[in-house]
Amino acid sequence: MKSPYHRVRERACLPDHPITPVPQEPQGLGPRKAAWEALERVRAGEPLDLALDVVLEPLEGPDRRLAHELAAGVLRTAAVLDREIAPHVSRGLDGVPWPVRNLLRLGTYQLAALDRIPPHAAVSTSVDLTRTVGYPSSAGFVNAILRRVAEHPPQIVPGRGSHPGWMVSRWTGRFGPQETAKLLAWNDTRPKLIIQSARWSEQRLRDAWTEAGIAVEEAPFGAGLMPAESRPADLPGYDEGGFIVQDAAQRLVVDFFGLPMGATVFDACAAPGGKTILLGRDARLVIAGDSRLDRMARLRENIRRAGSGREFAIASDAGWPPVRQVDAVVLDVPCLGTGVLARNPDARWRKPSSLGRLVAQASSFLDAAASRVSQGGLLCFSTCSLEPEENEEQIEAFLERDGRFHREPGQGPDVALTDRGDLILLPQRHGTDGAYAARLRRGRS
Repeated sequence: MKSPYHRVRERACLPDHPITPVPQEPQGLGPRKAAWEALERVRAGEPLDLALDVVLEPLEGPDRRLAHELAAGVLRTAAVLDREIAPHVSRGLDGVPWPVRNLLRLGTYQLAALDRIPPHAAVSTSVDLTRTVGYPSSAGFVNAILRRVAEHPPQIVPGRGSHPGWMVSRWTGRFGPQETAKLLAWNDTRPKLIIQSARWSEQRLRDAWTEAGIAVEEAPFGAGLMPAESRPADLPGYDEGGFIVQDAAQRLVVDFFGLPMGATVFDACAAPGGKTILLGRDARLVIAGDSRLDRMARLRENIRRAGSGREFAIASDAGWPPVRQVDAVVLDVPCLGTGVLARNPDARWRKPSSLGRLVAQASSFLDAAASRVSQGGLLCFSTCSLEPEENEEQIEAFLERDGRFHREPGQGPDVALTDRGDLILLPQRHGTDGAYAARLRRGRS
């Protein structure tokens, strides 16, 4: 007769031998693994914000914040980190495979920038991570290099050596050395969370956050709110669509456009949808188009969560707008993104050769958008770039090509309005993301 033990195991279809337990990841590895995966996704060409959307999903609270800080911090300071690592690699850093190089950067960043992580923990977790992500043969190498770095941990000074030389030279020639130093330091500082009201008023948001014990400040120029909580989903009002995450600069750009109540608007490069939602508060209809399919899901989700019901997302190419003539076309073109390097640190490592291609693309988008503006309507152009070729020079060239349009000044802070009526926001001067906007009116003839 079989014992009760054997009868139970047969009914449960269990093997008649001990089960080997599934090995658990070493403690603290989750956020570091997520950060490494984000860096690898960025290396493959994915924008950091989209990469973080994926890798942060399984994490909670402090682990999410640490993973975000690690990934963004490494991208901000990659050149500095490499200079600290290189002297300890006998065969040269160029000979280290990129996945292992990112492991070394993550370990070095913890040693250099995160005082709350003891050096031994930074080294040991980096070695564990090397094994976990599939490079066990490099674990000894990572251990040896990081132990040498830990003997004299580097100090990361914001702005010093953390930007490509061509970018620093360009800005120094334009802004001068002192202002450029402020800009570099701004880019190397983690930006604050800024919120714009959507379905809830600013006062309702303030009241809800105060009741929840969350402190709140006003954003620069009164363009939004800055809550003390760093994770939007943890704020009262998020699930109800009470607000969107958007820097003061983008709010000021929308205010500058000053579109009339009840307008029909085509937002030609709409993703992720922040401007779309702000435009939808006063418009009759906002058609939000974007050709980047990887961003369409976020655009639709943001409209679903926080839109007014007057915004509609479509997949479309700004070079071939699929709409008839409308009251206003908003064209926030793809650009180098040099005004938002604090929020998108991966953008600083784009090749300067991209500038010419982006300028040509924006020029073709302008011509296409102009054909969809009705007589007396508005063509509203913006970028998150600091580069004149993408901004003032682009608009001057367009106005020379198309005599139907003329500049029409918009509303904004006096310190940010140019003599010609455009809006230029500079991080080192105005304490916001960098942005440019021009407001062009089509004549009625």
